[in-house]
Amino acid sequence: MLSSAVTALVDAADINALLRVVDGFCAAAEWDDLLDLAERCEDAIERGKQLWPIAAHVDYRLALEAPGELAASVLDPSFGRFAVGPLTEVAAFGHRWEELAPYIDDARVAAYVAQERVLRGEVLVEDERAHTEVLELPARLLAWEPTYALATYGHNYVEVAEPWEPREPLREASLAEAERIDDAELEGALLDLVQPWTTESNGAARVAIVEGNSVAAMSDLTYGTLRIGELNTAEALQRVAWAAASGGAYGRRRGAALGRSMAWYAAALLADAPWPPSEELGSQIAALRWYRWDEGAPEPGWVLRMGVENPSQGWAAAIAATDVTEEDLDQEGSAER
Repeated sequence: MLSSAVTALVDAADINALLRVVDGFCAAAEWDDLLDLAERCEDAIERGKQLWPIAAHVDYRLALEAPGELAASVLDPSFGRFAVGPLTEVAAFGHRWEELAPYIDDARVAAYVAQERVLRGEVLVEDERAHTEVLELPARLLAWEPTYALATYGHNYVEVAEPWEPREPLREASLAEAERIDDAELEGALLDLVQPWTTESNGAARVAIVEGNSVAAMSDLTYGTLRIGELNTAEALQRVAWAAASGGAYGRRRGAALGRSMAWYAAALLADAPWPPSEELGSQIAALRWYRWDEGAPEPGWVLRMGVENPSQGWAAAIAATDVTEEDLDQEGSAER
């Protein structure tokens, strides 16, 4: 039962003090008290108290730190809307699959948690509870896959690894022209990779699909200088998955499980490979030619500038996507003045 002092903090809607209370309950593993606090906050919200940050933070801390049964109890898809990452990813960071799986009834939730654990090295190929039919991905990492850029969660933050620095340096390339191709499915899949950047944040994204090579596709999206650098398959897939998992500057992070799924789907379209994919997708996308590119100057914030060429079919696609914080925008404006 909550003390009168904590109850008074709820009545006063003292956010900062209540955050310290949550820290104390978690440090002492007083999970029943934490659940009582969450219930009190929910009741107070119905009375008009602005305590939704505390209720959301309690769900986040339960997903991250509580025993598996309690962590699984907050993995409802409607929860965690204001968390720094999807609670399925948060819980999978803080727990092994076997700690959570017995308590997850929703197939979709189970699939996302399982894939997050697969990305962290677990092999779940014989576990039907992983529901691989949801995301249509194998329940293990394949030899051709990269080391994905994963998230690390703390009490009130998330840190995400950056993609590798590619081995091939950028070099200047002459601009080229080519006729555009209308491929709504591929264009939509590429834009979907950065959807939170463009709809929930400050980002912008454009895609070009052309008859010809990658230089022509990338040229269609640049206004001046073009510098390109080749990417191997692992470097390319890692970048695409990183972007798809990210929320950009202010959008909601979607998680590495969805990032892997979207990267595979986009790669399958580019390679004209069937979906659901087989484990042969690696050899199929290895036949593509991947590039990164820029316009001759470094860019702040979140950037996905890639080109990919299907040489056997004679066409190529490119994407230019960026997102920045308000601070980056202010600095850019000051530099221009």
